Amino acid sequence: MSLNTSPPAPVGSRSRLAEIARLALKMGFTAFGGPAAHIAMLRDEVVTRRGWVTDEHFLDLLGATNLIPGPNSTEMVMHIGHVRAGWRGLIVAGVCFIMPAALIVLALAWVYVTYGTTPTATWLLYGIKPVIIAVVLQALWGLSKTAVKGPLLAAVGLATLALSLIGIDELALLIGGGLLVMLVRNLARLGRGATPVAALLPLTSLAPSWLTPAATPPADLGLLFLIFLKIGAVLYGSGYVLLAFLRNDFVVRLHWLTDQQLLDAVAIGQFTPGPVFTTATFIGYTLGRLPGAILATVGIFLPSFLFVAAVNPLVPRLRRSAWLGALLDGVNVAALGLMAAVTWQLARAAIVDWLTVLLAGSAAVLLIRFKLNSAWLVLGGGLVALAYRWLAG
Repeated sequence: MSLNTSPPAPVGSRSRLAEIARLALKMGFTAFGGPAAHIAMLRDEVVTRRGWVTDEHFLDLLGATNLIPGPNSTEMVMHIGHVRAGWRGLIVAGVCFIMPAALIVLALAWVYVTYGTTPTATWLLYGIKPVIIAVVLQALWGLSKTAVKGPLLAAVGLATLALSLIGIDELALLIGGGLLVMLVRNLARLGRGATPVAALLPLTSLAPSWLTPAATPPADLGLLFLIFLKIGAVLYGSGYVLLAFLRNDFVVRLHWLTDQQLLDAVAIGQFTPGPVFTTATFIGYTLGRLPGAILATVGIFLPSFLFVAAVNPLVPRLRRSAWLGALLDGVNVAALGLMAAVTWQLARAAIVDWLTVLLAGSAAVLLIRFKLNSAWLVLGGGLVALAYRWLAG
């Protein structure tokens, strides 16, 4: 099975870095809706529009991303940067994707600290969320045609969807799906005495325990940095898992924040485009003004740069191994099941009346029939909602 990572291009390395920077900045300003939506928009840009990677390679990168801690969509952008332009591309992609959201959150944090409130964003989310549903569904359909390679993988994907909807842990479903496919496909090899232990050894290099702080530093800003470094190094799962980590450290243990302040911080992270982990920027500014915001942002995202740099070269080796290739197939289809579960939950909250039905349906038609760029659809949904609220008085 071949891996078409990136077609030869007549442009030099600087031009490739500029391409990556433009794409990452564009997504940083327009990627609303959480990781599933970000990944769907990224696929539209790098698979459908630019042809930088195939659907198969995109899925393999997504599977590898799900095996390491950190924000999945941010790490996917970094992976694409690495594929396109090596380690420089990884850094440019990550910084350009994170920076817009961090700056927007920083501005909102200043408003919050100065005036004790945040601007309302209800109208914007009202129009954006139905469009996000259409974007994610299109990506799920396209990726599933590559990921679902037989009845076994179809069953694993559907089982992951069902189990996720009843509340089973995301990481358990990803690893469980991967191990199940690996074992079922390689039963015959087990009978011949083959063992999966050696095949799994490359994954041991991904353990993040060395980044967990062992002692409390004397400075509060130093402690702030180490807490966010720890969270970025060990956190799997959704924004709800991030909320649990933040509450345990900043509300329960240190008493630096109240529950209301924490909820305000998470709401800002959910509302702004780009990675949800920029919640750290808001908390850092609230607790330590600009130095705190910088340290918190660097702390929570730094592990992702290191993990992606370590994992990206391993992806072709994973695919070539009979054991790890099967594991990757299982993780890929389980990840799609999780995306489908998130989409279903989001759709129930997003499509609530005639206008949201119209927005979702129109976005689907424009995506499928006219191949319109998903970023413009997201912005259009927000503008339509704003106009509707203005006309309605």
